[in-house]
Amino acid sequence: MKDLGKIKTIYRRLLTLILVGFSMLTLTACAGTGNQNQVVLSILSDPKTFNAVLSQESPNIFGLTYEGLITENPLTAEKEPALAESWDISEDKLTIVFTLREGLKWSDGEPLTADDVIFSYNDLYLNEKIPNNYRDSFRVGSQGDFPSIKKLDDRRIEFKITEPFAPFLDNAGVPILPAHILRQTIEETDGEGSPKFLSTWGTDTPPEEIVVNGPYKLKEYITSQRVIFEKNPYYWKKDQQGNQLPNIENVVWAIVESTDTSLLQFRSGSLDSISVTPEYFSLLKTEEDRGNFTIYNGGSAYGTVFISFNQNRGKRDNQPLVDPIKSEWFNNLNFRKAVAYGIDRPRIINNIYRGLGSPQNTQVSVQSPYYNKSLEGYNYDPEKAKELLIQEGFIYNEAGELSDSKGNKVEFNLITNAGNKIREAMGAQIKEDLGKLGIKVNFSPLAFNVLVDKLSNSLDWEAHIIGFTGGNEPHSPNIWYTDGNLHMFNQQPQPGSQPITERVVTEWEKKIEQLYIAGSQEVDMNKRKEIYNEAQELVSEYLPFIYLVNPYSLAAVKNRFDGIQYSALGGAFWNMEKLSATDVSQE
Repeated sequence: MKDLGKIKTIYRRLLTLILVGFSMLTLTACAGTGNQNQVVLSILSDPKTFNAVLSQESPNIFGLTYEGLITENPLTAEKEPALAESWDISEDKLTIVFTLREGLKWSDGEPLTADDVIFSYNDLYLNEKIPNNYRDSFRVGSQGDFPSIKKLDDRRIEFKITEPFAPFLDNAGVPILPAHILRQTIEETDGEGSPKFLSTWGTDTPPEEIVVNGPYKLKEYITSQRVIFEKNPYYWKKDQQGNQLPNIENVVWAIVESTDTSLLQFRSGSLDSISVTPEYFSLLKTEEDRGNFTIYNGGSAYGTVFISFNQNRGKRDNQPLVDPIKSEWFNNLNFRKAVAYGIDRPRIINNIYRGLGSPQNTQVSVQSPYYNKSLEGYNYDPEKAKELLIQEGFIYNEAGELSDSKGNKVEFNLITNAGNKIREAMGAQIKEDLGKLGIKVNFSPLAFNVLVDKLSNSLDWEAHIIGFTGGNEPHSPNIWYTDGNLHMFNQQPQPGSQPITERVVTEWEKKIEQLYIAGSQEVDMNKRKEIYNEAQELVSEYLPFIYLVNPYSLAAVKNRFDGIQYSALGGAFWNMEKLSATDVSQE
């Protein structure tokens, strides 16, 4: 029987190697046919939508396919022209006029004009019937007024606001979409009275129907296999010699649902770049010369990773979103603090991140000038955690298991996105750490689309590990305004979702919201820092999100590209349109 078991084990391993080898062969074959002037990257899951307004995921395709009026240089953090060649701001800071470049065109050859800009802002992003991640960021001041946007002529667009708004220019970076294709989807409604736009440009849309203005357009999408982009023949940007960009003809995204498989494919030559996770760093570092690639280190990564509890006390159809027993725990501040003290972040850094990270203590990205360095966060202190629990009436039995004052055993479900090995490892450790406090954690990684549905639509979850992307600008109303669509620890239903009743908004939530409003109104940077420092102190005190670890931004890139300027904010390919492949042969 032992021999039979060994044979089965060997067979399974061989089968795994064969399947992995087959997937690499398939990808290499894909990359090795046709025009070789391309870059091949990987993503963990299929795209969720080809509609830039409705997207709630990162990464997504839109950095390649769309541009806004302006952009931010990831190296300098300076705003730079994109579709708009210039902009003028009035002395009172309440009016800004953008002037589009001459001769802009969509990928179908149609002119791109001020009408497209007006349509994108007024009919899409600011449309109450279209839920999106951008709308909240346009709200100005305590009244939440939206800007007035009008066309001056075919190339000039005027934005007016009612009071100074520091993040004004950030709103000029949203993707501009084609009015001549999409206007009818706003004017027409489905059987439920919703704009047809909400079901437009899903991932089942033929790629040739997706009209874009960025350096690349969709060429092919095969579910669970790959996304292929091709050069947009009408892209506006040219190099110094007047040649149209981009230089690289195609971009291929291989859909690889495991970071382990991505590593194998990169080492075999099938991929041109991968994010370097801590567990792979030592191995890849020894292979840099032989593998002809470079590992880039951008320092602390932008964004945050955290664990959060569902504090929503609301009901749907008179049924609580969260079990009332657990809701009482989750809404207990000392319970959340006990969990924060009970998570061994140094162990996460040393074991999971291999020392390539540091504690993340606030909601602001570490590299941002607004990061509050004075906050120490919650150091690992299990005894302090137990004291806080006992103080709140929780009881330990002889076996060290924790119950609340009513005798209910403390147990909850923790979810994260499957396929992300780091988060899966963090979840396993958090389960173990909290087990030492007598808390039973049922940890379950879920497919990303299932996870998003729980967090955004059904609101049926108890605790999760997830992350937000970040940047230098701290203004994030979709997270910190109490009706923001990413205020997920106490989420208000979004347009089109089933309503809930009896939702409670705490005073500290309102105070954080007020500080973010004040921060957006203040244009003096030092005063803004004071405001956002206070907001970070409140978040650290009340722990809507328990921040974990900030990793280093690391990527391995094959040495066949000219023009790589690695940035923690933009990665290796933020200037994709300017890169060129010096060696287009495939391994």
